[in-house]
Amino acid sequence: MKFSMLRIFIIGIIGAIVLSCQKKEETILEKPNILWIYLEDTAPLLSSYGTTLIATPNIDNLAKEGVLYKNAFMPAPVCSAIRSSIITGTMATTIGLHNHHSSRTKKSAIYLPDSLKTIPELFKNAGYFTFNNGKDDYNFVYNRRDLYTQDYKIHPLYGKSSVRLDLDSIKDKQPFFGQIQLYGGKEIFSKSFKDNVKTPVDRSKIKLPPYLPNHPAIIEEYANHLDAIQITDEKVGVIINTLRKNNILENTIVFFFSDHGMRMTRNKQFLYDGGLHVPLILADFTKKNKNISSGTVNTDLVNGLDLGTSSLALADIQIPEYMEGKNMFSESDQREYVISARDRCDFTIDRIRSVRSKDYKYIRNFMTDRPYTQPTYMDVAGIEFVQVMHQLHNDKKLNSEQDRFMSKERPPVELYNLKEDPFELNNLASNPEYKKTLNVYAAILNTWIKDTDDKGQYPESEEGLKLMLGIWGDNCVNPEYDPIKKKYPNLAGSLFYLKSEPSKLIDSNAIEDTLLDIDLPSVVKNK
Repeated sequence: MKFSMLRIFIIGIIGAIVLSCQKKEETILEKPNILWIYLEDTAPLLSSYGTTLIATPNIDNLAKEGVLYKNAFMPAPVCSAIRSSIITGTMATTIGLHNHHSSRTKKSAIYLPDSLKTIPELFKNAGYFTFNNGKDDYNFVYNRRDLYTQDYKIHPLYGKSSVRLDLDSIKDKQPFFGQIQLYGGKEIFSKSFKDNVKTPVDRSKIKLPPYLPNHPAIIEEYANHLDAIQITDEKVGVIINTLRKNNILENTIVFFFSDHGMRMTRNKQFLYDGGLHVPLILADFTKKNKNISSGTVNTDLVNGLDLGTSSLALADIQIPEYMEGKNMFSESDQREYVISARDRCDFTIDRIRSVRSKDYKYIRNFMTDRPYTQPTYMDVAGIEFVQVMHQLHNDKKLNSEQDRFMSKERPPVELYNLKEDPFELNNLASNPEYKKTLNVYAAILNTWIKDTDDKGQYPESEEGLKLMLGIWGDNCVNPEYDPIKKKYPNLAGSLFYLKSEPSKLIDSNAIEDTLLDIDLPSVVKNK
């Protein structure tokens, strides 16, 4: 009898433990997977956004399953600055991550505050499996294993990128916070790009924005971007079908967006809408979120900073107070404007800030001693449309709207009425009728610069500029490089070879090599 009672007691305990484990597992699985389909250099030129020259059925299906956001704008117009902002939930200018491809050597290293945890770290701490299939491109020092659970590679200039996880392998790793990086607009760099385009867009039907001339090279660049979007759409279809096949999709919320706008004059690297306006679609396949209703269109202003913080909110993870991103689903905390920043891009030093509401765009150019079209990486690469724009300007074949950006002069302030002037062509900054509006937006920017201690107002460190001079050489024409050229007369261009260096594999057995250990002067001496 005692033995039977003991056995019943033990079985009861085991049963309670099993039920407890099952309940814990069910609780975990109740949390949704969050998946970012993260594009590069892609404008919102999708059929779901009104483009009629191409079909994007897979992306359109995402919109049918969720919400299409019409007013999503990024806080920076270049990869590493925006990616650093989104992954920290904080403006890159607030924590000194604003200069493109910075913190790539040990002597120029930038460390996050100890109290600041990145978005994937917060997901990890909440029990999520985390991965990022593709590049990181963060301008700060980090141990990648703290953020993501996968092997990866490191490149001396372009930073860390993953060894991609097969989506078929993540079924037992739920809930997950994952990112899948797609080339988007950069599909044009693939050797098989033309072969991958099944139905090339009809070039004769291309209608360019008014700030671009109707020239064959410009039309081809624009058409290539549309063709790249068609390739991207096919890849999105493969991702969704793989998730569906593995019974993962039904527990997943998908974010589809780009890091910034397309590669084109006045777009990428600048603060006009062409550089900041991106596609954003959220599809909730769990069907549990009232804020992500199928087939809806949202016109609220969304800052790219909000993507990470809103992902945390969907997973019921508390958003840290230090993060500047908002919960885009909070009706009581909607944005009135988005502030964006452009600083050094590759070797090209500049400082521009903008404030955008639904009605106006205010732009402040801090470095009016240099033109909009000072030399960039695209000039070094000999990109055809860039050369054509310069030639048309020199030949005086551009109209006033097209030529203004090519001019050697640039105003300290720009103001655009977006309702009447969506392409930002008519600068109202000197128009007395808009003086009050101008002052309001100027005050917003001044307050933001002061409150966040915008780090762009301070010179970049010598170590950060040394790497740029070593790579880009004589293309570094900004006066900020002059004292470094004098100090290291043999440095310019001596490190250009780093661009084509192979990436180093960091697998689970390797000791992490976080940053390039280069004593630049001695490298120059030995080359």
